[in-house]
Amino acid sequence: MSDEQLWRSRIVDVLDFPSEGVVFKDISPLLAHHDAFSAAVDAVVAHHLEAAVDKVVGIEARGFIVAAPAAYRLGAGFVPVRKPGKLPGPTHEEAYSLEYGANVLQVHRDAFSPGERVLIVDDVLATGGTAAAAARLVFTAGAEVVGFSVLLELGFLAGRAALAAQHPGVPVHALLEY
Repeated sequence: MSDEQLWRSRIVDVLDFPSEGVVFKDISPLLAHHDAFSAAVDAVVAHHLEAAVDKVVGIEARGFIVAAPAAYRLGAGFVPVRKPGKLPGPTHEEAYSLEYGANVLQVHRDAFSPGERVLIVDDVLATGGTAAAAARLVFTAGAEVVGFSVLLELGFLAGRAALAAQHPGVPVHALLEY
């Protein structure tokens, strides 16, 4: 079985979650399967080895799960980007829209140094709103986004195109596309 087949076999569709009409892609079975999870982290790392990454951003909450081991393997620091009220101390914040609502992301003001090269990691790329907000937080701190990496992309929601329009030239890598 190929890695892609293994990953796909471990992703479960959950209907009407978190709201009616949404088909949620549950990656929990993939994360719980050692071979699938380790292959996914290895694939993210392999794709970004030449990017000279200083920090890896993990977007709350499932992005943390892939970003932290990827940061470790890349020899980079890990920075959590969180929803409001989860980080102590001064933060930068960015509002964003997603396919079923809106929210805000925050990061510590001292999370990045000017010129640092940052990889943004999340579980799913849908409309691109969450990833774009995380990128704006990185840029606000004076750092550079060298790429976006996700486990799966919902291509029909055009998130890749939205990211390309807002962040031209920044590569987007997805392990799986739906």
